[in-house]
Amino acid sequence: MESQLQSKRNSSFRGAFFRSWLQDPFHVASVVPSSRGLARLMAKDLDADARVVELGAGTGTLTQAIIERGVQPRNLYLVEQNAAFASILRIQFPAATVVQASAEFLPEYLSALTGTVDYVISGLPILWFNKEKKTRILAGAFELLKPAGRYHQFTYLGRVPVGNRILDTLSLRTTLLGMAPMNLPPAFVYRFDRA
Repeated sequence: MESQLQSKRNSSFRGAFFRSWLQDPFHVASVVPSSRGLARLMAKDLDADARVVELGAGTGTLTQAIIERGVQPRNLYLVEQNAAFASILRIQFPAATVVQASAEFLPEYLSALTGTVDYVISGLPILWFNKEKKTRILAGAFELLKPAGRYHQFTYLGRVPVGNRILDTLSLRTTLLGMAPMNLPPAFVYRFDRA
């Protein structure tokens, strides 16, 4: 009975995801949520005691992988602009903090976390954003991160989804963490650190 309820709930979430993609394909990166393989790759190296901010949390596929890494829901901050997705996240992860807002203005909504975050995990389709928006998102994320904090970002291209000028301006370096070939479409995950 429980598995049937979970299956029905997952189907409902996928439907909400697809409807949101139809309404705004440039803010919802794909027609389906991220695969479990991509979610696990995005959550790679997270420590159980980490404080994590997730950007573009969607319907929670990546959030679940973060929790499976041992991160406590009370140390998890989910940022989601879409109202329907934010409601789903509040139901699915009641112990996490859900912030319905644009990641572009991250420090305004999470100013109390400045300099205390271990990881920012981004499910945003940052590749499609203009230079100014990319810069604001990354600068805001690194404002929240500790000095040794890390930012994980996926992309559907086999290269970093942010240009060298932005990386140089913000003094960031990138490392390829891996590829999720079974994702639809296949995805690459990069880690961003302070240079």
